[in-house]
Amino acid sequence: MILAAGKGTRLGRITQEIPKALVDVNGKTLLRRAVEKCSSSGFDDIIVNIHHLASMVEKEIHKLKKKGFQITVSDEREMLYETAGGLFKARDFFNSDPFLLYNVDIVTDLDLTQLYTYHLKNDGLATLAVRARKGARMFLVNSEGLLCGWINKNTGEKIVTRENQSLSEIAFSGIHIIDPVIFKFMDSGINTMTSVYIRLSTEHRIHTWRHDRGYWANVGTPLILEEIRSFLKEHENHERGVL
Repeated sequence: MILAAGKGTRLGRITQEIPKALVDVNGKTLLRRAVEKCSSSGFDDIIVNIHHLASMVEKEIHKLKKKGFQITVSDEREMLYETAGGLFKARDFFNSDPFLLYNVDIVTDLDLTQLYTYHLKNDGLATLAVRARKGARMFLVNSEGLLCGWINKNTGEKIVTRENQSLSEIAFSGIHIIDPVIFKFMDSGINTMTSVYIRLSTEHRIHTWRHDRGYWANVGTPLILEEIRSFLKEHENHERGVL
């Protein structure tokens, strides 16, 4: 599933006119880049949730389907359910196999196949791609890489779900592999995956998978968008077909 329903308010005037999923990055929309990234790694039966300027996203999805991509729409026009609520709304789309959850605003060369293999090997409820980078909201993990809490460094809020652990901070990359059994522990309504993971980490194994090397960026602000465009333009001959 590609999460593409967000309003992208930090992009300012850009997303007043177009949805974040349709922001152009060197000739391709973010949604097309995400679809190509997922499909090239074998995640080729995709559902996309839509909300902000939804009809525009539907037109792009129609174009992608004409190119051969298999895409289903989860319509959140009436209400934006956030990440967990949006996933739960689309739960009937999934079968019994672990699946990929991918934020549309991520541009990366992360190997999704390696992430999936790691998840299968460790047999947890979910595996979250994480990266050593600066950030205000961080996951807390133990020496095994298990999720044990969360911290907001700006507000000082801290939640620890596994006591007597030596914990370190790590930033989430917006990419997860999830076992569909998680739906048994979720409810409908507005909710975030972070809050779901923190709640479930008290009794379930939520793994993290580090990818400190390679390229990763979140199209969060106009400045970051321009940095991504410049980076990809500079490396397009080397990275063609990867990002």
